[in-house]
Amino acid sequence: MNQASANPLGTAPIGSLVRKFAVPSIIAMIVSALYNIVDQIFIGHSIGELGNAATNVAFPLSTVCIAIALLLGIGGAAAFNLSMGKGEREKAFYYIGNAASLMVAGGVILCVFTELFLEPMLTFFGSPDNVLGYAKEYVRITAIGFPFLILTSGGAHLVRADGSPVYSMACNLAGAVINTILDPLLIFKFNMGMTGAALATIFGQIVSGCLVLYYLCHYKSGKLEKKHLLPQIGVAGYAMSLGLAQALNQVAMMIVQIVMNNSLTHYGAASTYGESIPLACAGIISKVGMVFFSVCIGIAQGMQPIVSFNYGAKKYDRVKQAVRLSFVSGSIICIVAFIMFQLFPRQIIGLFGDGSEMYFRFAERYFHIYMFCTFLNNIQPLTSTFCSAIGKPLKGTFLALTRQILFLLPLIIIFPLVMGIDGIMYAGPISDFLAAAISLWMLRIELRKMSEICG
Repeated sequence: MNQASANPLGTAPIGSLVRKFAVPSIIAMIVSALYNIVDQIFIGHSIGELGNAATNVAFPLSTVCIAIALLLGIGGAAAFNLSMGKGEREKAFYYIGNAASLMVAGGVILCVFTELFLEPMLTFFGSPDNVLGYAKEYVRITAIGFPFLILTSGGAHLVRADGSPVYSMACNLAGAVINTILDPLLIFKFNMGMTGAALATIFGQIVSGCLVLYYLCHYKSGKLEKKHLLPQIGVAGYAMSLGLAQALNQVAMMIVQIVMNNSLTHYGAASTYGESIPLACAGIISKVGMVFFSVCIGIAQGMQPIVSFNYGAKKYDRVKQAVRLSFVSGSIICIVAFIMFQLFPRQIIGLFGDGSEMYFRFAERYFHIYMFCTFLNNIQPLTSTFCSAIGKPLKGTFLALTRQILFLLPLIIIFPLVMGIDGIMYAGPISDFLAAAISLWMLRIELRKMSEICG
């Protein structure tokens, strides 16, 4: 019996496979997003607006970590599943080993760089003077956890590729639980403020990272050997090409975040809101959006091993079934999120502490305008992941960059010149709509090609 026919990815019902892989992936992604959300809630209640603004300033560094994790994690997982689907078993393990070792190396390098250039980096990220001290206190500690954060976020894909989505979820969940327990203890009971929030975060990340390492030493599909861990240009290059779309999307998000922070500070200072309120509110809302968006990404990532394996095995009908089911599931989530953001913005922002009436007024307006096209937000990540999963990284990369770089970045620069701070808000839904339209068009093209192959 060949590998493609023996593996459940090629034989089990698509509905059960999507549930098996997508549900743990969704939970893992939500848990990952909650690392920032939990800190934001406790910091907001203990320090207030300046503390929330500080975590927003620090957020681009977390985005860089996730970019490295996706570059190697999704890339390594997709390469592994494609190779296993083709029956290239020995070759497949080099993708897992190279991805794991490069994740750790990338985290160490980023940690050292951050510690050496902390203050100028945070200033570049858009920190006002009254926020800089809080941001430095927070990032100086969280940087220590970068190797573990990258290994946890990226390693989860390697674990999932081995057919263990529940363990992948547990790795993220363990760290989040630890973070949630330690946050109130360190921030309030021991009165450690930003330092307490940062320590709680890295303790959770260390535990999660160690769980991933343990699994990689006991891989179900076969034993990972030292030779698999030694980086090889060809192996690492191919894996990274498959993860490049998602990684560049994170890099694009970081670039947009930096420009956004500086724009919010600049145009906020010229408005009735002041420079700190827009920065704090936008940071909170972006992280709330991350929770819902994590569901969309989780569905797409849960789809990835199913699509990659069956595409490699030339079972195109199963590929199309997985895509359709994932698309419908993501659309339902997006519609629910849209309704919540439009009807309950004040209640959502109120979870993150008190503020002035002006603070709540800006938050409500930002929710209503910037998040208006939330109901379309599943289309781009699903299509980008799909293209990378079938070995077409250039298309996946282009799609990953459409919203952030092609549309949002120019619009948040141009619109405020005419509309002031409102221009930043209106840039969001326009970018969402255009990115969704292009992604849907390209998805239909790829599915039509498979239909023609099937005859």
